Amino acid sequence: MPKDVDLSSREWCDLVFEGKNKDFGAYELRTSSTQRHNKAVLYTIIGAIIAVAAAISIAKFNEYLAERRLAEQAEQELVPIDMGENEEPEEEQQERLEQPKPEVLPEEVLNTVKVTELRIVEDEKVKAEDEIKTQDELKETETAFGQKDNDKGTEDRNVTRTLKEEVVVEKKEPVKEVKEEVFRSVEQMPTFPGGDAALMKYLSSHIQYPTMAAENNVQGKVVVQFVVTKTGKVGEVKVVRSVDKDLDREAVRVCKSLPNFVPGRQNGQPVSVWYTLPVTFKLQGAN
Repeated sequence: MPKDVDLSSREWCDLVFEGKNKDFGAYELRTSSTQRHNKAVLYTIIGAIIAVAAAISIAKFNEYLAERRLAEQAEQELVPIDMGENEEPEEEQQERLEQPKPEVLPEEVLNTVKVTELRIVEDEKVKAEDEIKTQDELKETETAFGQKDNDKGTEDRNVTRTLKEEVVVEKKEPVKEVKEEVFRSVEQMPTFPGGDAALMKYLSSHIQYPTMAAENNVQGKVVVQFVVTKTGKVGEVKVVRSVDKDLDREAVRVCKSLPNFVPGRQNGQPVSVWYTLPVTFKLQGAN
């Protein structure tokens, strides 16, 4: 048989089924086998393309959801925590600003009658205003005595005394707040009760691994700094080396919950000191 004979051609089928019943069905199947094979290959290729495209689409969609969750968490940025200084409530500041100033009342001038010094002078040199008041005039008047006559004030002596008492306002100097110095290094650094081993044990027992970070297999070491005040309490807390927003937030939370330290000392006196603490986050079973 020649090598170039097409076994699926109609001519070959006619030769094979010569003298046989071609209406039985085998003849039709034999002649249409090539078409059926081509359709099967085409359907297989289309199915494979659809499966690959679906897998890629699902992976891209999951990646988009993860990025969106991280973006939403990034918006919840931590505000720097400062426990050392408490700002005055806004209502008290407003009340202080709106405090009315004391009303300054006009000073009343008391009417007076001039008491003239008794001297002997010539009549031509005597001024009208220097004429001596008679004893009867001085007895009848309720006006106070003074160095000159004044009739543009008031006769009530209690009024002038009251007004002068009301306009006296005591001026107080504002108290300046002295900010306490926080040292970076001192003769005796703050220590955790029980030492570093007790501190690491406290961290490992109180850290709650963030769910999102665990799902995304996020690990690392967050470096935190906080102030140990001169009373041993944890003051301001801040992150100096970040790994992930969730891990940073958890590290700050745990540091804020730390019990009192033994405060640092400088020249024998307790002082506030910055304390640096690395907080390691590692998933169980991770290499």
